[in-house]
Amino acid sequence: MKTMKVSIVTPNGPAYEGETEFVSTKATSGELGILPGHISTVAPLATAPVKIKSPAGTYYVAVSGGFIEIRPEAVTILAQSAEASTEIDVERAVEAKKRAEKRLQERRPDTDIKRAELALHKAMNRLNVAQYK
Repeated sequence: MKTMKVSIVTPNGPAYEGETEFVSTKATSGELGILPGHISTVAPLATAPVKIKSPAGTYYVAVSGGFIEIRPEAVTILAQSAEASTEIDVERAVEAKKRAEKRLQERRPDTDIKRAELALHKAMNRLNVAQYK
């Protein structure tokens, strides 16, 4: 089967690089399933899992925002943050989820609701991806 190069890059450096047969993720406009030879595209990403199917196995990465650039021979994801399923600290993600839920429930006037919602969504994404260790 044909393969393509996949790179996930964050401000802290590369989070994943390798050859893949298939990539699945979510743009702000909807789900993306990418095979080698895909038409060139650039799209903003949602906070969501990235599924990478390679000849060696299937990998999952929790990505928070950013952009995806698709070319027929390569996929590049420029993410604000990215964590492989094997690197996610589940206890830390659970605590982050609890903090975000508490901030949303309190509804204090000084609480940035949008920021709390983003933190909750990011923590839930990390917990979802962590189950694929």
